[in-house]
Amino acid sequence: MLPPIDWAQPWYDTVRPAFERAAPPPDGFIDAFNVAARTLDLRNGAGQPLRFVPQASLPDGTAYEAFIGATGQVPTRDNLHDFFNALVWLTFPGIKRALNTLQAAQIAQAGVGKSRGPARDAATIFDENAALLVVRGTAAGRALVDDLRAHRWLEALHDGRALFGRDAEVWLFGHALMEKLVTPRKAITAHTRVVFVDDAYFALAPAARRAWIDREVADALAGEGLASNGAAAGFTPLQVLGVPGWWPGQDADFYRDTTVFRPRRTD
Repeated sequence: MLPPIDWAQPWYDTVRPAFERAAPPPDGFIDAFNVAARTLDLRNGAGQPLRFVPQASLPDGTAYEAFIGATGQVPTRDNLHDFFNALVWLTFPGIKRALNTLQAAQIAQAGVGKSRGPARDAATIFDENAALLVVRGTAAGRALVDDLRAHRWLEALHDGRALFGRDAEVWLFGHALMEKLVTPRKAITAHTRVVFVDDAYFALAPAARRAWIDREVADALAGEGLASNGAAAGFTPLQVLGVPGWWPGQDADFYRDTTVFRPRRTD
């Protein structure tokens, strides 16, 4: 049985609807998630139906991502890590499929090896620890992103807090990130991909926003691949409990804690 999850926390807004639709019993989630996957007609990059299967289904010596790409089967353990992984498949299937396709192609080209290499490292970081910062592409929205990238945390997250909800929102993607947040700590930090949008996005209902993000980010990943010049290329750090409204006590001193909100390195 999984540890308790506080579904009222805002960082679970991304996957809460998928959890509520699947309604898994407390003593096991694979069957309920497979029903949800069939209902959504989820498929891998080869067009095969997606199924969550026990970890023992993964043959010895076969890479996890290659197995998903070849069979549509997602080896799944009865733990929080794989629970959240399955929920992300049910929430953002297009992005998950794009990441798996990229990883499987890399494995087919270069093999597994002792290290993943920069492209697979970037895909793994995205899959495990990413958040999506969706920002209205106005001058104010672009200034917010500039402040975050420059690690001007006070300006971005305290002084700019009014932008969140109105012109910016954060969607968690990484399943390891969600697992860590079951026991929230101030230092938990996401690798964040910025997605600029126009006014039409913010007129959409939440479900339509999820679908838009899934489609647009999946298409972008398929078109651009993943940066090969470093595992964290293109990501911006964002402390999850620093997102305005996501934790109590977010006064100016909260963001002046340089053990968490660190200045940008200059070397």
